[in-house]
Amino acid sequence: MKLLPRIDAEGGAEWLARTATLCLIDEARLSPKPGLVDSRGSGAHHDLTLELMERSAHSLTPTFQALAQQSWLRPADVALRQTIGRLGREGEQQMMAATGGVNTHRGAIWALGLLVSAVAMLGGNAPAQAIAATAAKLAQLPDDAAPKLFSKGLRATHRYRVPGAREEAQQGFPHIIKLALPQLQHSRQLGSNEAQARLDALMAIMTSLSDTCVLSRAGLEGLEAMRQGASAVLHAGGVASIAGQQALAELDARMLALNASPGGAADLLAATLFLDRMTTPYLAN
Repeated sequence: MKLLPRIDAEGGAEWLARTATLCLIDEARLSPKPGLVDSRGSGAHHDLTLELMERSAHSLTPTFQALAQQSWLRPADVALRQTIGRLGREGEQQMMAATGGVNTHRGAIWALGLLVSAVAMLGGNAPAQAIAATAAKLAQLPDDAAPKLFSKGLRATHRYRVPGAREEAQQGFPHIIKLALPQLQHSRQLGSNEAQARLDALMAIMTSLSDTCVLSRAGLEGLEAMRQGASAVLHAGGVASIAGQQALAELDARMLALNASPGGAADLLAATLFLDRMTTPYLAN
């Protein structure tokens, strides 16, 4: 377990904010990701670029820092939940201002914001499971000031009757704790380089996630193509293998043909990288 070296709220909050921002940038740069923005290009998106994603990530650093400062060693209660909600919405406005109105990281603000707050609540010293469980307690609390308008993701969850980002957080991020982190660690142990291990972790998420970004763009056909394609990559031996690389290329082509982008999976990968940095010493600084 990696222990946060700065025990005061100010230093710890700054460190957490910098780490969360770095994880967003690491996720954006990771290549080749099927249908997603990466170092190769814009994937299935016409309004996103890697430069825009990185600018968006940097715009969120003050939000992550404020979340950590407000959450430091505090219990999970409605007052904290509402503070976190307000700060998250303010961060979304800052993101939109930085990107010219393009939604780059709305889902990531929710997932990473909760996890940053949870680490701070625990004083920077906790294993991944405890962090996720603390974040779940926060996500389960009401925020009366939350907007009542439906996002694309919420519309997709209602139309297709599937769980979304809210349920993922309320259940303690099972796609991270049960799938992505174990796969990340397993691929490293097998000798994969860091990029390959992270791509395998993304595939693990995509094998079962009800990605509302994919559903919004390509419906159930896109979701099934994502899940089957990601499973094929892992069954072929992961991205470190020639067969796995071929399966990944086929999945990428399929996602582009369907104009589908697994943005929900990408958000969870960034959150996975964050939890990994909290608990893996050589990645922590």
